Amino acid sequence: MPDELQALGRAVKQAQYKQHRALDSRLAAAGTTLAQWDALRAISRAPGASARTLAAATFQSEQAFGTLAGRLSALGLIDRRPGIGRRIEHYLTPVGEEVLNAGHRIADEVLASCYSNLSPADRTALLALLQRIDGAAGA
Repeated sequence: MPDELQALGRAVKQAQYKQHRALDSRLAAAGTTLAQWDALRAISRAPGASARTLAAATFQSEQAFGTLAGRLSALGLIDRRPGIGRRIEHYLTPVGEEVLNAGHRIADEVLASCYSNLSPADRTALLALLQRIDGAAGA
């Protein structure tokens, strides 16, 4: 059983690694990286969110997200505005929206390729299983 669990953990990590490499490589055509595009996606989903919230949404530390947000701001992809207290709020610029949308198109192509060996039913089942694992991890 432990060997099987380790094989399962490695298979999940290997699939993630393959997906991330393909996304990062292809997102370069949109002038972005996977980390940058993921940050733009998180900001799009929660305009005005704090760095703390966005760091959690992108699986980064607050310090790492702050550095990334600084880069995105310098590239003109996001606006960082003062919020309540020391909070900094994050918003996409029109250029950031364009990059995000280009990234969505690329991600759709890459992910379709990554999961092409799975039927729609298999993809639905895999998603449900991963969500169950994620729910159990948060408990």
